[in-house]
Amino acid sequence: MNLFSKTQFDADEKGYFGEFGGSYVPELLVGVLGKLSLEYEEAKEDYKFIDELQDLYQNYAGRPTPLYFASRLTKELGGAKIYLKMEGLLHTGAHKINHCLGQALLAKRMGKKRLIAETGAGQHGLATATVAAKFGFECTIYMGAVDYARQRPNVFWMKQLGAKVIPVEYGTKRLKDAVMAALQDWMSDVGDGYYLLGSALGPHPYPSMVRDFQRIIGVEVGEQLQLQEGQKPNYLVACVGGGSNAIGLFHNFLDDENIKLIGVEAGGKGDKVGENAARLQGQPEVGVAEGYKSFFLQDSDGNIAPTHSISAGLDYAGIGPQHAHLFQKERVKYISVTDEEVLQAFQKLAKTEGIFPALESAHAVAGAIRIAPNCQKDEIMVINISGRGDKDLFIIGEELGGDSWKEYLEERSKIIKE
Repeated sequence: MNLFSKTQFDADEKGYFGEFGGSYVPELLVGVLGKLSLEYEEAKEDYKFIDELQDLYQNYAGRPTPLYFASRLTKELGGAKIYLKMEGLLHTGAHKINHCLGQALLAKRMGKKRLIAETGAGQHGLATATVAAKFGFECTIYMGAVDYARQRPNVFWMKQLGAKVIPVEYGTKRLKDAVMAALQDWMSDVGDGYYLLGSALGPHPYPSMVRDFQRIIGVEVGEQLQLQEGQKPNYLVACVGGGSNAIGLFHNFLDDENIKLIGVEAGGKGDKVGENAARLQGQPEVGVAEGYKSFFLQDSDGNIAPTHSISAGLDYAGIGPQHAHLFQKERVKYISVTDEEVLQAFQKLAKTEGIFPALESAHAVAGAIRIAPNCQKDEIMVINISGRGDKDLFIIGEELGGDSWKEYLEERSKIIKE
């Protein structure tokens, strides 16, 4: 199983995917990133490193994840034959464990003692805290105060694993601010600290490195679908925030232009600035932020704009540079769905297949619900269920639970106070 083969859409030696990517960092980090890049290139050729990673994928994370035929959803939509790649069944509940294991092995290889991370929905933070506990690293995780409040179950579990979780109280108090706080921490501790970045973005080599550790998703899909159907997929659908789960699914198929790739962004609750996190709709704007060049949502003054999504993991103003390149080259089609469509998709998947997707993954389901009925019945569509919905209990409860949910919270509050 080759996780490191190249495609025509890979970055060049300086980390540019076409015009996007690169490394825009303070001088203090230039040498650190250069060393990380060299270490990673060596690790990719080290069979001991690869064997240990694959053993962890299989015996710790729980790979391969199932590729499940969603027969009832397929019948209800009446179009393409729909398969679900069940990344939510992994240890920690999402695809994030894939790149966390890979980066933890690199950190160990480099002699680091401490992991530093940012997180939005908490799934990356949970996976980072998990690998830190497993390998014996100290761990500090930054989380925007807004996300800290709405993803408290993951905050609780991160702390139980021994991680220090710090809510970021400045800026928009969301993911982009957590990224900046994590970078500042890293710059103060480049000797012992390793920044375990949570998506396929940031300065080179992170976009390529995170993607490579996530490529196991698409590799498995290709092998599993060949066994189950004897053919390649016609459509691949994934949600896109920073873009790690999507690029993990897509990358193995990029050179086959017969396969249609669909990335689904957060359309939020409206088209105005601050009401969505749809970077590639309308007229995308190029910018440089957080160490890389890509498309970013910006205000009229060119500053990074506030964002909104019902899902904390997609509530981000930028997008990974390889996704920006794939958009520009028209290799991937990017669409957006609204919060309302996402809630409807969550309910539909629950009631047809007995599966609670993470709200991020429900964006991909919503995109598939829109597209699949217009497909031929002999076409195959794979949706990446990148995480499970346990973490979203309080958001879902508030949106769909009605009075009974509010009464339950009030009762629990009284008991706790007593």
